[in-house]
Amino acid sequence: MAKIAFILLCHKDPDAIIRQALSLTAVGDYIAIHFDARASAAAYKTIHTALGDNPNVTFAKKRVKCGWGEWSLVQATLYAVEAAVAAFPHATHFYMLSGDCQAIKTAEYAHDFLDRNDVDFIESFDFFASDWIKTGLKEERLIYRHLFNERNAKWVFYKSLELQKRLKLARKIPQDIDIQIGSQWWCLRRHTVEAILDFVRARPDVKRFFSTTWIPDETFFQTLVRHLVPEAEIECRTLTFLMFSDYGMPVTFYNDHFDLLLSQDFLFARKISPEALDLKERLGSLYSARGVNFEISNEGRSLYKFLTGKGRIGRRFAARFWEKESTLGRERELLIVVCKKWHVAKRLVARIKQQTNIPCIEYLFNEENTELPDMGGIQSTLAKRHRHRRSLMRMLFDYYESDRMVVCMDPGNLDLLEDFCRDRASTRLLEINCTFTDDYLIGHAMRVGLAGERTPRETLERLLPTIRNDIVHESDHIRDAEFENHQRIREEDSPEVNAVSLASFLSIPPDQALELARTDHLFAD
Repeated sequence: MAKIAFILLCHKDPDAIIRQALSLTAVGDYIAIHFDARASAAAYKTIHTALGDNPNVTFAKKRVKCGWGEWSLVQATLYAVEAAVAAFPHATHFYMLSGDCQAIKTAEYAHDFLDRNDVDFIESFDFFASDWIKTGLKEERLIYRHLFNERNAKWVFYKSLELQKRLKLARKIPQDIDIQIGSQWWCLRRHTVEAILDFVRARPDVKRFFSTTWIPDETFFQTLVRHLVPEAEIECRTLTFLMFSDYGMPVTFYNDHFDLLLSQDFLFARKISPEALDLKERLGSLYSARGVNFEISNEGRSLYKFLTGKGRIGRRFAARFWEKESTLGRERELLIVVCKKWHVAKRLVARIKQQTNIPCIEYLFNEENTELPDMGGIQSTLAKRHRHRRSLMRMLFDYYESDRMVVCMDPGNLDLLEDFCRDRASTRLLEINCTFTDDYLIGHAMRVGLAGERTPRETLERLLPTIRNDIVHESDHIRDAEFENHQRIREEDSPEVNAVSLASFLSIPPDQALELARTDHLFAD
């Protein structure tokens, strides 16, 4: 059975560290602690006094002063790993933690999970071929020597880099290793950890190389694991649930995130807010619990993205050059059907196409697989369709040899609606207002990845008002825009009432519009 030796790097809050260590060792697991040498001696003494007699706790034999992005973080990890390997011969796995991490599964669940998966869990992507690094230095992290910290000595950090570039002091990467990159939060098997320690002792040149790279905690272990372990025995993921904001900062979890965290497919989570005392207490007692059934829905990241996006209008700073210099054509008429229930809009436009022979295109800006003719690649991805929206629409008018065309759009595409309604072409909107039951909204949340089949009912009930309000706000934004030629049909209105709007929207006779309004099961889910 798996027994975990946790490698804990920490630098503050000794009371929280003590509670964390007691929680993790209460079920027979182990912990090796490296407490930052920059922290006060009194804080370290408090931790050592409280945990020194615990046979399942050990301390790194040396303490180093740690700095973000520096080799010191890797060296501190190595010291703690060496202490754990020596002190805990029965440990089967070694799991990296920080003081901000908490278990979101029971030890029973974690041990069973590791027993069933005989692999090393570590993110390790090709440093040069992957896009793991989004901004900032990339190759420069490796080929130049970094002796200063960018965070507290920015000027000298970049002056040193500039000087090395000017003097052509770039160095070669050790030829027999392929540099990898990924999250520093890993879980490795014992023989992998022992192989790494043996490699470090045998190859001081590799250790020396990494010791002057920038942010080596994202490359050192990631590279060595790939170098030493067969690919089939590596699971390229972390078992620690963490998210980053749009600004690259770690997302912090609070008291009301308990149910969300437990439903994620991870064993630990970071960062837990120091102020989330209730959450820390509940998670702390969770690890030693038995018989807990976890329903894994794993919607955390998509849910966070959805909720943090509310209130952002997303307007561009300026129109793109091909939009400023182009128009769909004064003589053309673009008819836009706007509906949140895509299947309802699709039923209606299918009937419009049958009755009028007007070219009809479904959600071309929302669905990648919308059937479109070959436009030389401009239609190949949603990103290209959005970027070249007017050019694409002009080409579609030309392809169908028609001056009238119907397209479907989601109410969330306000920027598209504003773009097309400002065009010199004649643009008309038909907004379809549907009723939304709780069951439909739950299905919608699952379809767009905000929830899963196993999402707890409590989470869904808290999410439903947000989704419902989001739909209402989208409709309100469309009304606030005061588009000309804006018609509306409603599920609760009679076919006779809706036919008036359809006749105006399509410029068709009333009897033909009434036939459209009477489309069988038009609003059915």
